[in-house]
Amino acid sequence: MFQFKQFSIVQNKSAMKVGTDGVLLGAWVPVTQKKSILDIGTGTGLIALMLAQRNAMANIDAVEIDEDACEEAKVNFKNSNWSDRLELHKVSLALYSTSKKYDLIVSNPPYYTDTFKSKKTQRTLARHVDGLSFENLLSYSKTLVTNNGVCAYIIPYKEEVNFVLLAEQLGLFLIKRTRVKGRKDLEYKRSLLCFSKTKQVCADDDLIIEIDRHVYTEAYIELTQSFYLKM
Repeated sequence: MFQFKQFSIVQNKSAMKVGTDGVLLGAWVPVTQKKSILDIGTGTGLIALMLAQRNAMANIDAVEIDEDACEEAKVNFKNSNWSDRLELHKVSLALYSTSKKYDLIVSNPPYYTDTFKSKKTQRTLARHVDGLSFENLLSYSKTLVTNNGVCAYIIPYKEEVNFVLLAEQLGLFLIKRTRVKGRKDLEYKRSLLCFSKTKQVCADDDLIIEIDRHVYTEAYIELTQSFYLKM
């Protein structure tokens, strides 16, 4: 179990454990005046729970196809203070049928990386990646977001250029971007990206997580201190 300040995450069975990527997106994404939220590929429910904590008015739908992750997300939602505003849907995004339009759509999508050594984890991840390509993710997001809504994702930095171009081709335009480094002397590792259906001037900045091993920057502490116990 991973304990946050206001909720806990059971994650014994899930292939994808609590990680920095999910916490970054959940803490970074704009949630003000967002009454309806969709979390695509919720996993154990981490981002959905973070957004429920940050926005007391939002109703949140969470879509997840993996059986083990769904089982644990269900427990995590039920044990939280916001269970009445969280609804889990065990279904692929392609088969998720709803008449709703969402003010905010978020996703920490699956992608391949050398850090996954377990064969079981690799198989699970491969299944997710095959079923939720960036093109599918963006296309469904465009369909499900309101005209004034936004879509936000965290992806590997090396995928950013192609991801943004693909989004533009589908009618989603970059309005906010934060590029993330582990330390100042390292290369960019992740990109936090927020899109709208309307073209706007993009707000750009950088985020550095650590000054040294387990010594965090003020910016990272400020972003995550509402969640991590030791921040």
